[in-house]
Amino acid sequence: MSIEYNFQAFPNSISNVFVYQIFPDRFSRGNNDYLLENFNFKDWEEPPNRQGYRGGDLFGVANKLDYLKNIGFNCISLNPIFSSASNHRYHTYDYFSVDPLLGGNRALDFLIEEIHKRKMFLVLDGVFNHCGRGFWPFHHLIENGLNSPYSNWFKLFKDPINPYPKNNESCGYNCWWNDPALPKFNFDNEKVQDYLISVGKHWANRGIDGWRLDVAKEIPFSFWDKFNIEMKKINPNLWVIGEIWGDARKWLDKKYFDGVMNYRIGWSTLSWVSDIKIESSYKNPSYPLRNLSSKDYIEILNKTHSWYSREVDLCNLNLLDSHDVPRALNTLKNDLKSLKLALLLLFLNRGVPCIYYGTEIGLSGGQEPGCREPFPWSNNYDFDLREFIHNLINFRKVYIDQINIGIKWTPIGEDVIMGTVNNKDIKSNNNLNIIVNRSRKKNFKISKNISKIIFGSDDFYNFNQNLNSQSFICFKDYIE
Repeated sequence: MSIEYNFQAFPNSISNVFVYQIFPDRFSRGNNDYLLENFNFKDWEEPPNRQGYRGGDLFGVANKLDYLKNIGFNCISLNPIFSSASNHRYHTYDYFSVDPLLGGNRALDFLIEEIHKRKMFLVLDGVFNHCGRGFWPFHHLIENGLNSPYSNWFKLFKDPINPYPKNNESCGYNCWWNDPALPKFNFDNEKVQDYLISVGKHWANRGIDGWRLDVAKEIPFSFWDKFNIEMKKINPNLWVIGEIWGDARKWLDKKYFDGVMNYRIGWSTLSWVSDIKIESSYKNPSYPLRNLSSKDYIEILNKTHSWYSREVDLCNLNLLDSHDVPRALNTLKNDLKSLKLALLLLFLNRGVPCIYYGTEIGLSGGQEPGCREPFPWSNNYDFDLREFIHNLINFRKVYIDQINIGIKWTPIGEDVIMGTVNNKDIKSNNNLNIIVNRSRKKNFKISKNISKIIFGSDDFYNFNQNLNSQSFICFKDYIE
């Protein structure tokens, strides 16, 4: 398949990409009667659980592309879609086959065609650190032990291996986080590396626009060096993103990845906008939800951006939440105003903003699997942020040059931060100023008159120049 609509040369066009992450089984069912009639899917409305399928598929994603484009999204990032015996599909058993429950390879071909027809982009999730127990070389190993010609595709500790161990029993092979269902590949074996790179090349040639690479930190640098080189041979502008949650400087020298999933932007932003009222029961040192002062928050932002060159920083994927952590609205205890502040700050950072499916209509699931709930297409939502996100996208498009230069944030007391951009390369009438008040109780007195208001919260401002609680305002300049 030819590659018709690709990202332009980095880093310029990537700045105008807006990503929507989809968990395929839970997003939308296509009009595919064969699937619905021949498979035992759970009711769509059932709460999420670790097992069971809802029947969302790639035809369903294609049916909703106009919905997403109307909001302003132009890039779809899919959780794994290859054949797997789990609803999240991180247990791959066939890397060259789209899961039949998602519509198979023909569904992906159709989706790529429909995405590119709309001048949108598609990023796939590459799970190359480990596979599922059903992966054909591992299945061969189960049946044949050390006599299998694939025995060196994995690191074994005993023969025979025990892929279904009881409590306190060893499985006999390396696996991800000691989960026997996820055998880790042996990257010392060149044949393994060649095979996985052939997977990446296959789907790049088929027309995808990018890879999000799962648990990239656990795979040798030498493999990623080869992988990125091969991807760029096929498409010099193919976007390669590594899932690394913290300091990723070792991976971002342009040999390995174009950027990483920038979770630091997410947890720090949620921790600040919550104004103490944060749901912090989720414990993850790489996503530490905790109370932050304005000074602490700004220091985290500045440090994070300082780690990377401007070119790399522009290619990082910034997000508030994902399939791996509680939803932002859950963390914020269903406070919609706090979520709107968090979304604003997400869109004001250098890098590519990413929204997890359903954020726009108030999905608020907690820890996995709660954050993987089916999308309720009833159009009868308690919260509706679609217009707000649409306006955020348009605002970012207009002021992308200022955002890419970098907004300088200053704390004003405990609850207010002010952002400014005034660069000699930008015309003075395009200066950008932002004031964000996270306080749930106190208004903020703006001491000077301001010029043209660009964007702001609903009812953000009153006649006494007070910025209301949990509000923001973006404006051109002060009037002396």
